[in-house]
Amino acid sequence: KLFDQSTISVRRARDAPRVAAGAHSKHGRNTMATAADRFNINSQLEHLQSRYVGTGHADTNRFEWAVNIHRDSYASYYGHHTMLQYFAIAENESIGRVKYNMMQKMLLPCGLPPEREEE
Repeated sequence: KLFDQSTISVRRARDAPRVAAGAHSKHGRNTMATAADRFNINSQLEHLQSRYVGTGHADTNRFEWAVNIHRDSYASYYGHHTMLQYFAIAENESIGRVKYNMMQKMLLPCGLPPEREEE
């Protein structure tokens, strides 16, 4: 036997990185987020939210978020034929019927929206 289990585990422990995660990069610089980094991240998030519909915004409520998730899921299933085949077999329906049902579910995937409270 060339190697036994103890030498393999010793080598793995020896080859592991010695720097704690998040403390310093391999060049010795501090990698903690600064206020400027946080501002940059928030501005990037706002840019994404203004550019793409499904990413939400500051006033997105739980219902709108759930509707976006459900519609994205149905659109993905509709676009991938193998997923449609899987659902058709599981539901014992034709692929055309599964497509039709998914398109109907995309209209109101989470039911009617809740009543908004007037302030």
